[in-house]
Amino acid sequence: MYIGIKEVQPLKDYKLRLKFENNEEKIFDLKPYLDLGKFFELRDQELFNKVRINFDTIEWPNGIDLDPEFLYKHSKDKA
Repeated sequence: MYIGIKEVQPLKDYKLRLKFENNEEKIFDLKPYLDLGKFFELRDQELFNKVRINFDTIEWPNGIDLDPEFLYKHSKDKA
């Protein structure tokens, strides 16, 4: 099942609050990926906070984006 993202909010400690098309809200922790390739650039908090919706997923101004299915699978339910 493919579920796109309809809202994103950057949080402290490189986490993202995501709201999916099915209205589920989850938290994605980007920290484990910050040492991988271009993701290193997102250590810049100002850049990290510029995350936005593009079509059905999220992206940053430097061209990094993440697949919504990956985000859904690897996010935790909002506590």
